[in-house]
Amino acid sequence: MIAARGRLSVEAMRILIALGGNAMTAADGQARPEDQRAAITEAAEPIADLVAAGHQLLLTHGNGPQVGNLLVKNELAADVVAPVPLDWCGAQTQATVGMLLMNALDRALSARGLAARTAALVSRTLVDPGDEGMRTFTKPVGRYLTRAEAEKLMAHGQRFVEVPQRGWRRVVASPRPRKALDMPAAEALLDAGYVVVCSGGGGIPTVRAEDGTLHGVEAVIDKDLTAALLAEQIAANVLVIATDVESVVTDWGTPKAAPIGRVTSTRLREIAREQGFAAGSMGPKVDAVIQFAERAGGTGIITSLHRLADSVGGTVGTQVVPAATTSASRSA
Repeated sequence: MIAARGRLSVEAMRILIALGGNAMTAADGQARPEDQRAAITEAAEPIADLVAAGHQLLLTHGNGPQVGNLLVKNELAADVVAPVPLDWCGAQTQATVGMLLMNALDRALSARGLAARTAALVSRTLVDPGDEGMRTFTKPVGRYLTRAEAEKLMAHGQRFVEVPQRGWRRVVASPRPRKALDMPAAEALLDAGYVVVCSGGGGIPTVRAEDGTLHGVEAVIDKDLTAALLAEQIAANVLVIATDVESVVTDWGTPKAAPIGRVTSTRLREIAREQGFAAGSMGPKVDAVIQFAERAGGTGIITSLHRLADSVGGTVGTQVVPAATTSASRSA
């Protein structure tokens, strides 16, 4: 069992679970309301099992499909009403996914005879206006459009790039998260016995003005990097990034493909340099668990949603520990 930190016993750990987009949509990627309800209902089951085992849980989640739906509505209505900015899209989708998670978890917890309560926070993440990611506008969002469709939105100040053979796609800023601003509220709810949902989609990107006031900005924050920051701020024992594979795999798609089991953060950093994990998929997840292990001293895990309990028990998934913890090895 992973050693406990903070006020919890060895048996009861504080765990942060980051749910990937696969937990929010159908297997084929569809994000209709019925698809999202069904997927989130399924995701609630292994999460409820961890609550039944006595752990404190804070959940965060992706919101790409949900924001994508809102962006389509922006596109279709651009001639009638001004597009909703990205920080507003983030807030709206946090509330929607949070509501769905609360309802699904309430049912799953009740079925186990548990009185645990749930809460969802619309949460902001502080970013630095001087961050290089605020100036580069390289993060693609939304669907591909024709030039005529894109020009309607460019008239509202949005940036688009042309992708050969595909069309025009919006690009936005993507700064690194600096601080989860609403963690004191999440911490109070955790201490009161709630299962908490917060900082969906990486959190609402927020900057602090010179006068100290806070303002949302047009940007997208990587949800996995925010998850690592959240886990550090709440002194979590474990960060689990739940995705659609049981572990990180080296030499993916080749005869030499092999899963990574228990590994130190130092070794995983070396493997990441060798493998060049994709920036749009496994790369940020690997960066996040390394960051958590090195900065917070906890255990970072990458595994599939349905193996959550086994991964927390240490038997499944890529288990990333601080370099001083053990001389880890790769497992096949």
